[in-house]
Amino acid sequence: MELLCCPNSALRSSICIILISVFGTCSALKLTAPSPAIHGIEGQPLTLPINYDLNVPVSAVQIIWLLERPPAPPAYLLTSINHTFIPDLEFQHKFTMNLPNASLLINSLHVSDEGNYTVKVNIQGQTTLSATQKIEVTVHVPVSQPVIDSEPSYGTVENVGNLTFKCHVSKGTRVIYEWLKNGSPLQNSSSYIFSRDKSIFTIAPVMKTDIGNYSCLASNYISEMESDVIAPIIYYGPYGLRVISDKGFKVGEVFTISNGESVRFDCSADSNPPNTCAWIQRGNNSTEIVNYGPYFKLLSEKVRQKTVDYLCRAYNNITGKGEETQFTVIITPIDPEKLSLIPSSLSPLAAITGVSLFVIFSICFIFVWKKYQLHRAIQWKLQPRRPSTEYRRTPIYSGHEDAINDFGIYEFVSLPDSTAPHRVITPSSNSLQIHDINGTVYEVIQFVPEQMQNDPQP
Repeated sequence: MELLCCPNSALRSSICIILISVFGTCSALKLTAPSPAIHGIEGQPLTLPINYDLNVPVSAVQIIWLLERPPAPPAYLLTSINHTFIPDLEFQHKFTMNLPNASLLINSLHVSDEGNYTVKVNIQGQTTLSATQKIEVTVHVPVSQPVIDSEPSYGTVENVGNLTFKCHVSKGTRVIYEWLKNGSPLQNSSSYIFSRDKSIFTIAPVMKTDIGNYSCLASNYISEMESDVIAPIIYYGPYGLRVISDKGFKVGEVFTISNGESVRFDCSADSNPPNTCAWIQRGNNSTEIVNYGPYFKLLSEKVRQKTVDYLCRAYNNITGKGEETQFTVIITPIDPEKLSLIPSSLSPLAAITGVSLFVIFSICFIFVWKKYQLHRAIQWKLQPRRPSTEYRRTPIYSGHEDAINDFGIYEFVSLPDSTAPHRVITPSSNSLQIHDINGTVYEVIQFVPEQMQNDPQP
């Protein structure tokens, strides 16, 4: 047996049972839908779910779907009788039904498909019962990335001009606009003016504090996109004009420098665009422009006065505003006592440096000399030895015919041989003697043989 649609609650089921026992049918026929409003996306399919139950014998069930789009009259979409549906020829390729329930399937949504969809269910048994259900369908188009246009595009002057931003999208339905500054939602301000849909944002007048990165957030029920960042050009200033120097001592607006120094003064201020600066020297009832530009270089030896007043004047060509600051330069002579202290302060350092270099060079020289002596000794040790008899037979010549002048003190360095003693020829009375020793040998000739003294000179 097929059952008539009754609510799922126990109370309604009891009422249906009583009505069926008395009248043979349930007069409280109702249709159920999950929501009275459904949101869809353009180009995608959408199902409108409708459920009903039958708990009594019926002979026929008829389902009819209508579309209401005021002010046009309702449009007939399709009908179904006993699980066989008959579409309207105008919409036969667009709408179908999910039998056995009364759900409607829209194959592809378009913005023109928005409206109120009404379903009517007729049940024929002992009597004919009818019930209707209405569902509102909204079709959304995803938003594209918004674009911001600014007016004026070339920039505006602080406290004088206004700045307007316009945000728009090429695609999207029911778009909601929101403005961001440096990535955060804009805070309320008395100078902010918004249109009704907030697509237009105006700052009147602009201030220096309005400088930043602005973006527009466009969103609807199904999507959200943020625009590229735009930074407006705001002309302002000058603010906070000040003069600084790379040398000298500053107290307030007074710079103290020594005679002979070359000092650079810089004039800076917060301004857009950068300022045009003029440097003015002030004297007794007279002024003189000494330089143009952001800095001024003062040669103290070329200044006749010991105290000179200067003026830095900054001007913004766009805002038409200017600012100036005055400072005094005092040129002091160099103290002779300080000049005398300069060499004395350097002399200990110079002495320490000289002594250190002398010690280092001395150590290096001794090291090289010792290494050279050791090398000579090794070379002498490696030379072939002659028999001791040769030393006795070989006379000693100095390289001159008169050998009297060659007598003196000679030093020989040798390495001892562990297997054979060393022989050294030493003078003794009127002859030369050979002694066996190990180690360093010193030959001391402290006499001149009488025979050599008596020999006539050639």
